[in-house]
Amino acid sequence: MRTGRAALAAAFLLQGVTFALLVTCIPEIQHRYGLSDGLLPVFLAAVPVLAGVGSIASERLVKRTGARAVLRVVQPAVCLSLAAAGLGGALWQLALALGAFGLLVGALDASMNMLGVGLQHRYGRSIMIGFHAAFSLGGILGAALAGLGSHYDLGLPLLFGTAAAVIAPLALLAGAFFAGPAELGDAVREAAEAAARSVPWRPLLPLCLAMAFAYIADSSVSNYSVKYLTDGLGSREDLAKLSYLGYMVAMLLGRALGDRAVQRFGAVPVVRVGAALAALGFGLAAVAPAAWAGIAGFTVLGFGICAIIPQVFAAGGRLFPADSDAAVARLNLFNYVGFLVGSPLVGAIADASSYRWALLAPMLLVLAVLPLADRFAPAPAQAQAVAPAAG
Repeated sequence: MRTGRAALAAAFLLQGVTFALLVTCIPEIQHRYGLSDGLLPVFLAAVPVLAGVGSIASERLVKRTGARAVLRVVQPAVCLSLAAAGLGGALWQLALALGAFGLLVGALDASMNMLGVGLQHRYGRSIMIGFHAAFSLGGILGAALAGLGSHYDLGLPLLFGTAAAVIAPLALLAGAFFAGPAELGDAVREAAEAAARSVPWRPLLPLCLAMAFAYIADSSVSNYSVKYLTDGLGSREDLAKLSYLGYMVAMLLGRALGDRAVQRFGAVPVVRVGAALAALGFGLAAVAPAAWAGIAGFTVLGFGICAIIPQVFAAGGRLFPADSDAAVARLNLFNYVGFLVGSPLVGAIADASSYRWALLAPMLLVLAVLPLADRFAPAPAQAQAVAPAAG
């Protein structure tokens, strides 16, 4: 169990590095391929659409082969798609690379979180935030590498190619130690039985909305924080990458303490405080007079968002303990709904007015998580009443 947990944490960390490298290098990708500001949101929006397709496909694959088998294949493949995004020079090459990245990341995110929820059920306590803390640590490393690459003008082929050459073998190594039937026990049998059942959408809808709002906030940072500092506040590109780095450092620190906070205070107050802090972070970034203040705002935002996303997965698993894989896959779709809405929304408002006004839209949406917080800790009676409905 401990080995499987450590291996899965390593997978989350490696994915954090990969994802951070891509999103913090959006200005370089835009320049390399000659993408206009109007066309950029279209390419960014295509990734979550395809990721949603990948997530749905992964649910079916997991029922046949298991989350472990899917994750072992798709994580090294994601690294190859990252390298491809840095090697091309034509728009069609970028479209193919980002399309592959989206499909594979959808399957990767879903299978990682399925394994995480299964392990959490076996442990009998909150450990999901710890996995997402590993993702945050990877994000810090990835953003730092991207900053160094920008400072020393390494170029995308060298930066992405070297990263893929290192991360892919590490992903294969971690995959050899993922938890399987011996460690997960009945979770494997329950996942197989879930193939013959369906999970109703209605009990999940409040959690789906919370997931979408949280990822609208997250996508606003990952896709536009660097551009906001460079285009809106006149920052250097290497300094601007500190916006995402600060965000991920805050996510890591918050998630390092998040599981203990949930165990002590419960999921509901943790989610409520997180939503309020996230809104405050957006507000601080929107009124920032200079780059340092914008970085501070995005850092506060990271403290707010850190616990919401893993708690959505955990709450879905509690609602449907016998069908947790299917519940996680459905919730994971709204990860991509958030990215699909967030990127065009912020991009369109920024294009019509400014990035300062654009940041107020995700701020209002993340505040909408507050009235949904009660659904993160369903009463035992509710959980028992809902679970039979899955059959």
